[in-house]
Amino acid sequence: MTDPTGALKRREEAGMAVRMVPVGFVQRALHASARRGTDLDPALVAAGITAHELDNPDTRLTVDQVARFMLGAAEITDDELMGLGLAPVPRGTFALLSHAIIHCPDLDTTLHRLAGFLPALPSSAPVRIDFHGAGVRFWFDTSVLPVAGADAWEDASVVADFGLLLAHRFAAWLTGRRLEPSSVELPYTAPAPVDVVAYHHMFGIPITFGSRDPAITFAAADLASPVVQDEDSLRDFLRDSPGRLLSRRDYDTGLTARARRIVELGIRGTQPTASDVAAALAVSEPQLRRMLRQEGTSLGRLRESVLQEYAVAGLDAGESVDVISARLGFSEPSAFRRAFKRWTGRTPGEFR
Repeated sequence: MTDPTGALKRREEAGMAVRMVPVGFVQRALHASARRGTDLDPALVAAGITAHELDNPDTRLTVDQVARFMLGAAEITDDELMGLGLAPVPRGTFALLSHAIIHCPDLDTTLHRLAGFLPALPSSAPVRIDFHGAGVRFWFDTSVLPVAGADAWEDASVVADFGLLLAHRFAAWLTGRRLEPSSVELPYTAPAPVDVVAYHHMFGIPITFGSRDPAITFAAADLASPVVQDEDSLRDFLRDSPGRLLSRRDYDTGLTARARRIVELGIRGTQPTASDVAAALAVSEPQLRRMLRQEGTSLGRLRESVLQEYAVAGLDAGESVDVISARLGFSEPSAFRRAFKRWTGRTPGEFR
């Protein structure tokens, strides 16, 4: 029988972390597409994203689901921007651009070359790259987006969510480093606290919400980072994109991430109590609860999230419901089935 823990380890070693992406990423793209008269429901089916998951604001989608949704949407629209740009971007444009910069010696040269190429390419919004003494600011001019009024913020948020994340992860891949931005600005009101934490994990620093334009800034010292990739590694990278881009390691900082790691370790042994977690983090139980609440979560929510992710990993690896149920500490398989249906809207059998 396949060992799901081994499968999970292999996925982590390959960079395919099982941490889930807020469902809002896909919801906002769907809404923006619907306003343009584009039906992306087939992409949801291809990605295995259910209506139940979309309707639950606490849903966390896997990296694989989001990547398959993006690929499906690009196929439906015949557009790498999923029909959400100022003009269609023919499929293959990202690969062409990647080959044009892969031989740059460092990040600074790469961004200067991009700054020269980008005005000739269609985009979700005009891309600006501003160099200054403290570093470089990569941003999208969302003021020219055609949508106005109440929907403008949602179009800008789609640009921000996907554009900045992909720019960040691609720069990190090129340099082989976990680049930590000096700032990330998003042009909409801060989402629910639990999603604020998710954004923090994705970019590695606290996010500034309510900015005029989506922007990410890198320090001058990072611009000297050499490009360590070549055409051979680029070929592999492009074959696995966008999943490879999205699955670059999350930044695990803050109390929530540390508490989560303790809960994850408990999956492989005895589940830690609130007292155990608090002791491991050198805080009192009331402090633990208060600090987690400030970061938009709770120990119970963390446990649910970890159990869901390990359940998905086990099913993906071909493990039986009985074995998964016992390993995750459920009293009986029927209890696991009920929990899984609550999480995903599907039974384990339907999920397979």
